[in-house]
Amino acid sequence: MKSLLVTGGAGFIGANFVHYWLNQYPDHKVVVLDALTYAGNLANLEPVNGLPNFEFVHGDILHTDLIVELLKHHAVDTIVHFAAESHVDRSITGPDAFLETNIMGTHSLLKAAKQVWLDGGVVDHRFHHVSTDEVYGTLAENDPPFTETTAYAPNSPYAASKASSDHLVRAYQETYGLNTTISNCSNNYGPYHFPEKLIPLVITNILEDKPLPIYGDGKQVRDWLFVEDHARGIELVLNKGMVGENYNIGGHNEWQNIDIVKLVCQLVNEAFSADAELASRFPNATKAANGIAEELITFVKDRPGHDRRYAIDAAKSRRELGYEPVESFETGIRKTLHWYLDNEVWWRGVMDGSYQDWMERQYR
Repeated sequence: MKSLLVTGGAGFIGANFVHYWLNQYPDHKVVVLDALTYAGNLANLEPVNGLPNFEFVHGDILHTDLIVELLKHHAVDTIVHFAAESHVDRSITGPDAFLETNIMGTHSLLKAAKQVWLDGGVVDHRFHHVSTDEVYGTLAENDPPFTETTAYAPNSPYAASKASSDHLVRAYQETYGLNTTISNCSNNYGPYHFPEKLIPLVITNILEDKPLPIYGDGKQVRDWLFVEDHARGIELVLNKGMVGENYNIGGHNEWQNIDIVKLVCQLVNEAFSADAELASRFPNATKAANGIAEELITFVKDRPGHDRRYAIDAAKSRRELGYEPVESFETGIRKTLHWYLDNEVWWRGVMDGSYQDWMERQYR
């Protein structure tokens, strides 16, 4: 693997993967393709911008001709496909964009890969599709975790669109012989996480003394995976995974949403107690400054079709790839909190929309 095309590489997980890969493989070429929709942010790629083996391309995965051009021009032998609409709430209120990007966009990439690699006689290639545990549906409290053989049963438009894209990738493997792999991961968290998602939303709302909205009773369970552990898992799939296989990548960290929020409140309280400068840097965070951030917790009406529990069984990845997450939730969440405390400019730019104004000036 000397030349990678990373779709959605300006988003949360994609950008963290790019940082990880270029650090691990400084002699590899990485081309990022991103449409820079609301969740894409060029600031996420600032640490690698300017490297001689990195290039950013502003474009849409739906434009098959563009994909073909990039694969040929950069002699790409590996596609790592992150680009997706991913927020469940948004899929409920506006599912069309999810079907277009997640299904048709994936098909566009597959068509381009087939044309350049298969029709062009490129034997050594890999199309890796990054998916989610949400394709498996929901688990009861005592159900065993999802395995790679769990039947798909998506419950949200987002999950259904990702399930569809998984099936398309598999179909291109079975029908045309495209060298594909799929990974289904649990909930990611870490640096550059868009503040509409639970953990960054809780952190930034505490710093602004805003309510911390909790759906329903807050007892929904998710398996949490530190984003760098996810990047490490994908690396193992690319280097050791068998073509045509699916691999679950999980964090071995099942937590109820309400317990996560309470833990984050506790950690922010402790941070303010240990560092007197935080109160002056974040003057609105009066609850945290007084050690009572938990008082911001507010229960709201549950969202439609809210899955009760997700849990990943990563035994296959551990057995066949040697995968193990490095971070526990307790260590990963501390790293995440301190990243947000140290990168106020980044998350304020996302929350006030100024990051989009800047990108529009670059590409208008």
